Amino acid sequence: MNNGTARTLAAPLAVATVLRLTVWVAALERTGTRVLTAGDTASYLEPGRNLLLHGRFWTAGLPEIGRTPGYPLFLALVSGLGPAVASLAQVAVSVLCVVLVWRLVRAMGASERTAQGAAWLLAIESASTVYAARLLSETLFCAVLLLALEQMAGFVRTRELRRVAWSGVWLAAAIFVRPVAYYLPAVWAVGLVVICWSDRRIRWKAPALFLLATVPWMAAWQVRNRVETGYTGFSSVAVRNLYFYSAAEVEARVEGVSFSQMQRSFGYPDEAAYRASHPEQTEWSEAAKLAFMQQEAGRTLRAHWPEALRTQLAGSVVVIFTPCAAELLEMLGEDSGAAPARVVHSGPLRAAWQVARENPGNAVVMAAFEVWLLALYLLAVRELRRKRLQVPLVALLLGTAFYFVAVSGGVQAVGRFRVPLMPMICVLAATGLVREPSGESGPRY
Repeated sequence: MNNGTARTLAAPLAVATVLRLTVWVAALERTGTRVLTAGDTASYLEPGRNLLLHGRFWTAGLPEIGRTPGYPLFLALVSGLGPAVASLAQVAVSVLCVVLVWRLVRAMGASERTAQGAAWLLAIESASTVYAARLLSETLFCAVLLLALEQMAGFVRTRELRRVAWSGVWLAAAIFVRPVAYYLPAVWAVGLVVICWSDRRIRWKAPALFLLATVPWMAAWQVRNRVETGYTGFSSVAVRNLYFYSAAEVEARVEGVSFSQMQRSFGYPDEAAYRASHPEQTEWSEAAKLAFMQQEAGRTLRAHWPEALRTQLAGSVVVIFTPCAAELLEMLGEDSGAAPARVVHSGPLRAAWQVARENPGNAVVMAAFEVWLLALYLLAVRELRRKRLQVPLVALLLGTAFYFVAVSGGVQAVGRFRVPLMPMICVLAATGLVREPSGESGPRY
């Protein structure tokens, strides 16, 4: 980064730092580290520390197959001085994402002004700001994904094969942080075939090189799981979510009972509850139980696919439109009453009306966050109409964003699943917002 670039990014980086530190300090003051470490943090910390200290990715004396080592290792490295310091380190990663989104725009060939605009938008974006302090994997995943996107965008413009190889390596690293991107290499590989079809030199070479840089790392982890536990998948979290959330929600709707009641009948939330619901599986291996869950979930979802699709789409609406104001209020010790499950069950309009009746003050905060989010989307749509970016680059951003929306839906959907989408939205919004000097309009990039 040269001096000119440093001056360009100084202001958005300063604002990003102040906003995230303000949330961090306020959360520590109001709720301590309780909310910063709520949810899944503990499930990352133990296997990460075991890997760092003992060289074995284990939890409670058994090989860990739910989590992958990317975020647990990061958390183990930064948590030595306590969760508050670990949270501060993650704030630094979130600020780094502002630099990375600037680099992505420059790799796409857009102007310095547009790159600075994208950096500004991400600096003040609500989901990225709110979740920077919470010890969950989205922030680190976002940073590594941006590195992969930068290299892929550079390849689309320059056709340099080294860039597509590096993109594959970074994407593999992102998958080890959050397995939700497991199928993204296949999506990008198909995109590479389409983009490179007219160039016989790299028509097959580019997608093959990309997959060779990505798939072996994923395959190696699945071999590790198979050898140590008999489970052949990449992460068992996907299977458990499919069974205890997606299938349980669909079955609850079909039978007319509550979601929580159906979850309990499925054996949620712990091993003791599962054994009580499935006593015949007491002696089964973990791999056999997971195979059962996957088979039963698949059967339920296929048998009631319209309901399954509706639930999935309702969760996608949560991911796209939840403004993350409720999460901020929770970090400050307020009860927002806006649980994402309420949106899935009741619909967004009814859920919003319920919150407005119960807590008008919180509703005002949520409305302000929602307006800002919708403004970003409208600016992104403006770029799609202006067509200032190359079509393959727009397809890369939109295809990746739609992938995450599609796989993050369902009853377990929450606002934080939108964090990896927002840099892509900010890039499109910046190109829709920034007006170039006279004589530089039109399809330039």
